[in-house]
Amino acid sequence: MGGQQDAGSGGAQPQPGPTVVFGRRTDSGRFISYSRDDLDSEISSMDFQDYHVHIPMTPDNQPMDEPIDPRGISAKVEEQYVNNSLFTGGFNTITRAHLMDKVVDAGHVQMTGAGGPKVSTCSIQGCDAKLVKNQHGNDIVPCECDFKICPECFTDAVKSGGGLCPGCKEPYKITEWEEVVANSNSEAAHALSLPPPGPGGKLERRLSMVKQSTMNSQSGEFDHNRWLFETKGTYGYGNAIWPDENGEDDDGSGGHGHPKELMSKPWRPLTRKLKIPAAVISPYRLLVLVRMVALALFLAWRITHKNEDAVWLWGMSIICELWFAFSWLLDQLPKLCPVNRATDLAVLEEKFETPHPNNPTGKSDLPGIDVFVSTADPEKEPVLVTANTILSILAADYPVEKLSCYVSDDGGALLTFEAMAEAASFANLWVPFCRKHGIEPRNPESYFSLKRDPYKNKVKPDFVKDRRRVKREYDEFKVRINSLPDSIRRRSDAYHAREEIQAMNKQREKAGMDEPLELIKIPKATWMADGTHWPGTWLHPSQDHSRGDHAGIIQVMLKPPSDSPLYVNGNEKSPIEFKDVDVRLPMLVYVSREKRPGYDHNKKAGAMNALVRASAIMSNGPFILNLDCDHYVYNSQAFREGMCFMMDRGGDRLCYVQFPQRFEGIDPSDRYANNNTVFFDVNMRALDGLQGPVYVGTGCLFRRIALYGFDPPRARDHSPSCCSCCLPRRGKVKAGSENSEETRALRMGDADGDEVNLSSFPKKFGNSSFLIDSIPVAEFQGRPLADHPSVKNGRPPGALTIPREILDASIVAEAISVISCWYEEKTEWGQRVGWIYGSVTEDVVTGYRMHNRGWKSVYCVTQRDAFRGTAPINLTDRLHQVLRWATGSVEIFFSRNNALLASSKMKLLQRVAYLNVGIYPFTSIFLIVYCFLPALSLFSGQFIVQTLNVTFLTYLLVITLTLCMLAMLEIKWSGIELEEWWRNEQFWLIGGTSAHLAAVLQGLLKVVAGIEISFTLTSKSAGDDEQDDFAELYIVKWTSLMIPPLTIIMVNLIAIAVGFSRTIYSSVPQWSKLLGGVFFSFWVLAHLYPFAKGLMGRRGRTPTIVYVWSGLVAITISLLWVAIKPPSSASSQIGGSFTFP
Repeated sequence: MGGQQDAGSGGAQPQPGPTVVFGRRTDSGRFISYSRDDLDSEISSMDFQDYHVHIPMTPDNQPMDEPIDPRGISAKVEEQYVNNSLFTGGFNTITRAHLMDKVVDAGHVQMTGAGGPKVSTCSIQGCDAKLVKNQHGNDIVPCECDFKICPECFTDAVKSGGGLCPGCKEPYKITEWEEVVANSNSEAAHALSLPPPGPGGKLERRLSMVKQSTMNSQSGEFDHNRWLFETKGTYGYGNAIWPDENGEDDDGSGGHGHPKELMSKPWRPLTRKLKIPAAVISPYRLLVLVRMVALALFLAWRITHKNEDAVWLWGMSIICELWFAFSWLLDQLPKLCPVNRATDLAVLEEKFETPHPNNPTGKSDLPGIDVFVSTADPEKEPVLVTANTILSILAADYPVEKLSCYVSDDGGALLTFEAMAEAASFANLWVPFCRKHGIEPRNPESYFSLKRDPYKNKVKPDFVKDRRRVKREYDEFKVRINSLPDSIRRRSDAYHAREEIQAMNKQREKAGMDEPLELIKIPKATWMADGTHWPGTWLHPSQDHSRGDHAGIIQVMLKPPSDSPLYVNGNEKSPIEFKDVDVRLPMLVYVSREKRPGYDHNKKAGAMNALVRASAIMSNGPFILNLDCDHYVYNSQAFREGMCFMMDRGGDRLCYVQFPQRFEGIDPSDRYANNNTVFFDVNMRALDGLQGPVYVGTGCLFRRIALYGFDPPRARDHSPSCCSCCLPRRGKVKAGSENSEETRALRMGDADGDEVNLSSFPKKFGNSSFLIDSIPVAEFQGRPLADHPSVKNGRPPGALTIPREILDASIVAEAISVISCWYEEKTEWGQRVGWIYGSVTEDVVTGYRMHNRGWKSVYCVTQRDAFRGTAPINLTDRLHQVLRWATGSVEIFFSRNNALLASSKMKLLQRVAYLNVGIYPFTSIFLIVYCFLPALSLFSGQFIVQTLNVTFLTYLLVITLTLCMLAMLEIKWSGIELEEWWRNEQFWLIGGTSAHLAAVLQGLLKVVAGIEISFTLTSKSAGDDEQDDFAELYIVKWTSLMIPPLTIIMVNLIAIAVGFSRTIYSSVPQWSKLLGGVFFSFWVLAHLYPFAKGLMGRRGRTPTIVYVWSGLVAITISLLWVAIKPPSSASSQIGGSFTFP
């Protein structure tokens, strides 16, 4: 079986380097291997012929405009083998390529592991060989009569048949098969493509599977000619480099200069910064200043006016109020410079996808994007949700050949693997349907669940028929996805029973019929559809097949698409007419990194870093977009919107573009502030006016070299200033620094300003030469266009219109190597490179490290939501989510990532924002004390001040009014609603009195005692509960996090009752102190109202235990208070006056 592992030799013997074994399993179960010599041999080799015959062919979508030679044919066959193979390997394990006879039934030209589309067979009697297809999926026929013949029979007809066609009996015009293939490709090609780089093309980059090749370059300079390929004298305006004005070509004909039609066009930016109107932001800043002064005066007055009757109460309140003022400053100061941004997609299309002298064919010049989707547990993260996310990515409006999707299955589950294969099969219908009719959103589950009229603004007459057909197909797709767990279980049980029967028969034959049989224990394996063991996690875990112990797995579900659009011919069978619709699909890759006992896998951050390395080798997109499995693409043009910022002037200094998180399935009242609009629409917009928003873990478009730990270009041009967001900078730039920075493509902070030497890269990135060679390529391809003199560090137009390189076995085998458990040893992955380890909130730390190196980020709020996801609407799940975030913040505060230790490249207000991220959980200590103060005041009959005089009430009124006015102005410039602001305030207190306090305690335990913190995944809803969309909202699941807020509610309610009764029965009632205590108790209870409502569950379903315990606690506290301070006989009847002071 291709997924089996060979034990490594022990002792002092050196371990062999990663090798790949090519082969397949026969019907009898025997594994037949193919060597590299067999694959790389000439076309006349008999071994190669056997390989060619027995492996089913899939149409090739890669352009081959250069002359075909046997090596090219070998490369194409090898690519076919790669696309139909499951690659596994890892620590002390030979890398194997297991030919997948069947994954799912599919018929798309890019589908792998399914036999591809229906392939025609040879028409020669007695020969059932498959016909070879050209790069556009059409059968290659050597004669005009379209007689179908395979290459072997064609060779026989030429040699022994007199060169006559067996069909029409006419002589063949072309008698060499290589020329037949070249002629077929040239006729089907839409436009000529540039030849691959270098004289040897793709073959130059192949590595031996036994020993890696040495690095090609040891210098830090980037060879642009290697990726531009052309010369001025050869291609003229088709060249990727503009000819110099009045320059001379090699033939002395002279240069051409810039074309007049392009020079006459005005340069237009891709993005615009929309500042908040002065009528809104100026009063806002003034109110912040007024409230700061009022707080300072109030605190000074409170400190100097001690309450002699209750010093303990006064002291606690003063300490809490000082901390609250400090915390408010940390939260408010970064909000002084909010901005809005807008993009211009028309300009993006004009610059990158419109024909011009540098790009005559109008091929897309946009850089590639690698999309990462992470999942870990198919039980808590339903595979149907993940599959819909994948479909929305594959259908995104972005050049197909520039888009790749990688699915990280950190659990190594066969269920996820087969669900992704089903999604790839359904994408054959769904993606062209979306392109044909402009469907939004392109998540089928969300689209078919829309409440609005689906036929509105649809003008094509066949839309109704197409939609009904796709809906029927999607319903069948859901049935297949939902039946996968039972299908896998039944299949595995059947194969296991067969294995047991075979073992018993062998034992019976060996021992004889009379001797008793011993009980045979065979590990209960999980079986794939082709009858082989699954190399990942089994349903019944065993050695080498458990969640934390399995081999690395890579499967190319959808092969890289061709460079030219692929249109379905009218005579091909298709459930929907896709005339003039490009049916290509982006590359889809399933990745499950290797896990072994004794290695720290670093959870999600480790999985993301494994994807970064694997994608760098397989596609090397200069930009990376990461999404959680439950966040799908809601706006098909979101990728283009993010690319507007990256490709605009100065975009080379952006490390990432963060999109806001938007959620579905939340109750209309948003009881627990799941939408979090105050953070995403207020705080993040404000940070966008500084150095950029923080990274929130999903919906973020990264620059790959920023993840690699490099410094931004022109990093020393920026001089941090506390007022740089509001006032113009007056920093001085060293002479000559600008010119020197232009030549520095890659620079790290520890390089002392010198260019990075590639020879030092293995210590940082590992020993993969593929990965190291890809770094300068990603840096160059990620640069903005040099279409304006003010654009620094740009690339020539038309440089990225070259076709993608063929994916061969050596590349996938190298990708297996870099996702192994041992690869990160003695490297800087997780320390300075990639996602940073050491915190449960690795997202915030990763973004902080980039900003600390001088990078900037931007916040992209699109008119139509870019991405949408799900959020836990259950109270317990929400509290655990907040607990994880807060625990990560505490870890950041006690680590080297504390903003107090930030470098001078980070702006002061940005540093304040990050400091607030690490400090905010500690507010819970003071918040809980302050929530008990009203109750203590009512119990004791005292108040935080001696008397409610005019000065105290005036300060209180000014502070409250400025807070309300600031809130109204924030609502004005951010666009949120007042109810959303109030819900955020309520949940701030709920989380602060529950999850934040637990986070502080857990963080202290980790720092002091070294106790590690573990969290479980938040369960995602599968979205198939049609009876009640908000059923989880009413489920009451007990957790210890509920104890503090529940205690606060009960104590304040009892205190109000005690204070009111004591005042009524008192001979000299003090109504002012009662009103003060009741007012603050009411303030606390109003904030905790959603929490109390959540404990009640569904209306009429209040748990009896809540009433029982609440009553017992209330009675106990009341009796205890009466016993401590019994009422006097003089006050046995109501006395005093009800006159208010």
